[in-house]
Amino acid sequence: MVGIVGKPNTGKSTFFSAATLAPAEIGSYPFTTIKPNRGIGYVRTPCVCKEFNVKDNPVNSLCLDGIRLIPVELIDCAGLVPGAWQGRGLGNQFLDEVRKADALIHIIDASGGTDSEGRACKPGEHDPLEDVRFLEHEITMWLVNIMKRDWSKIARTAETESKDLLSMLEERLSGLSIKRSHIFEALRKTGLNAEKPTLWSEEDFIRFVDALRQIAKPMLIVANKIDIPTAEENLERLKELNYLVVPCCAEAELALRRAAEKKLIDYRPGDCNFKINKPEQLNESQRKALEKIREKILLKHGSTGVQEAINMAFFKLLGMITVYPVEDVEHLSDHKGRVLPDAYLVPYGTTARQLAYMIHSELGESFIYAVEAREKKRVGEDYVLKDRDVISIISAKKRA
Repeated sequence: MVGIVGKPNTGKSTFFSAATLAPAEIGSYPFTTIKPNRGIGYVRTPCVCKEFNVKDNPVNSLCLDGIRLIPVELIDCAGLVPGAWQGRGLGNQFLDEVRKADALIHIIDASGGTDSEGRACKPGEHDPLEDVRFLEHEITMWLVNIMKRDWSKIARTAETESKDLLSMLEERLSGLSIKRSHIFEALRKTGLNAEKPTLWSEEDFIRFVDALRQIAKPMLIVANKIDIPTAEENLERLKELNYLVVPCCAEAELALRRAAEKKLIDYRPGDCNFKINKPEQLNESQRKALEKIREKILLKHGSTGVQEAINMAFFKLLGMITVYPVEDVEHLSDHKGRVLPDAYLVPYGTTARQLAYMIHSELGESFIYAVEAREKKRVGEDYVLKDRDVISIISAKKRA
């Protein structure tokens, strides 16, 4: 799951609505979103149906003319203000909503037209780089508060009873989607001694938690409101930070998706252009608005940025790949004859047996071997899946 975060009034709910076409209250004032919105967006990837020259029958996803859209869960967290980690503005409640998030999409008003509290100001008056530093600090201190509750006990136990610090922290942080590998990498990155945690200073502890945040909750920046002139210069400045940055106009994406839903235009999420189907059904202002989106956003930046941000979050931040499990490797179908029915997003490094477990626990337990469809070759349980693999799992249950 990916969390959509940021201060109020930056366009988070507009981004969420554009990504999911789910209803979300949108307003130009702080705290429009009080309760988090959950919805389904899609990652966009070329389908293998064209390569194999087959007509597919998607079940768990969509295929639009060779473009596979795979559902993913998004959560729109209410806006955060300075001091949120201390509870200001119901901040702790809002932060708790992203505890399960595996990555974060930080929506920033790149025009500088929203102050630190989320109030509208003249474009260019606020520095959006401050918003990046603010959110880093808020999430780090929120995690510090959570970990500090029993840190002294954990540190003492790790030393006096020679228990594994990584294992204890993994158990303590499991509800935050923080894994052992994240903790190990944070220790390596900071160079702190895991065998003597009682010797860590307050500064060491915060440095460790900050590194853990960066690893366990990776973040990309969406430079929203890119259509406002002051956003251009700020976009270049944001790109100098150590983040992936996507120029975006969430309002434009929402307008395009709603027009496509009404069949007024041909447009797929992430396209660099669109085609007007029924010009006669559009009034003058609608035509002008669509042409402005085409010229000022799509042709200039290549997309509205919404779909690109979702793709980057899953494929680059989380390192996911796409695989297509089938039962009949000759016809690339399931037991009902549906061709390429499912597309799975799995972490890079996933093995054939791990995929089997993802499909069904019994399939993983009775795994014998798998067949990779392109070369029709048999592979074992430790075979590491590649992006766009089409694979059939052979199990003892299937043979019986």
